[in-house]
Amino acid sequence: PLAASRHGIRSVWASEIEAFPIEVTKLHFPGMIHVGDITKLNGADLPPVDIITGGSPCQDLSVAGARAGLAGDRSGLFMEQIRVIKEMRAADIQRGRSTEHIRPRFGVWENVPGAFSSGNPKGEDFRIVLEEFLRINFDSIYVPRPYTGRWESSGRILLGTSFSLAWRVFDTQYWPGTPQRRRRIYLVVDFGGTAAPTILFDQESLPRDFTPCIRAGKAITGTAEDGP
Repeated sequence: PLAASRHGIRSVWASEIEAFPIEVTKLHFPGMIHVGDITKLNGADLPPVDIITGGSPCQDLSVAGARAGLAGDRSGLFMEQIRVIKEMRAADIQRGRSTEHIRPRFGVWENVPGAFSSGNPKGEDFRIVLEEFLRINFDSIYVPRPYTGRWESSGRILLGTSFSLAWRVFDTQYWPGTPQRRRRIYLVVDFGGTAAPTILFDQESLPRDFTPCIRAGKAITGTAEDGP
């Protein structure tokens, strides 16, 4: 909501069950509706919006976690985001909307780079993420694994002029006010056009300072000096 507000986007509603985040956003965004547990929502009943963004809990995908992947109880909430998007778009079609006017027009997903290698076989989770977003528009489409066997840190999928998807790994150290290294995948989907790669890769649309907030060190990490 904070990032959205800085770019002229109004957050209409949020699905959250943790008390502290709810209280924080109620304080700073009093006009945003809290709709509760996503597993109990129907996208057709929610106020239609142009963008639905989600970052399912990363514990099941992180290399520091148990690597349960999308089958885990927490990261599996990604499928609920997909379901809500499908339900909202179906309801908008019933209202008579079509093509690029169907809401939501955009989907955004954020998660840890561990998604590139989680699942069985490795990388299967990210393949499923791509496939599920594409299946919102194309029911029976299949996304193959990369021929190299591993996912790159950035990429895009274009299907004609009516669908685009792009992903890219960003590191917070390149943003002012965030003095730490924290890499995250950001994936953008345009369900009605070709804007996704422009949003993630067009430098003119992403003004920012690429000077790291952390200076690279020259000393060897302490434990590495004594290790093999």
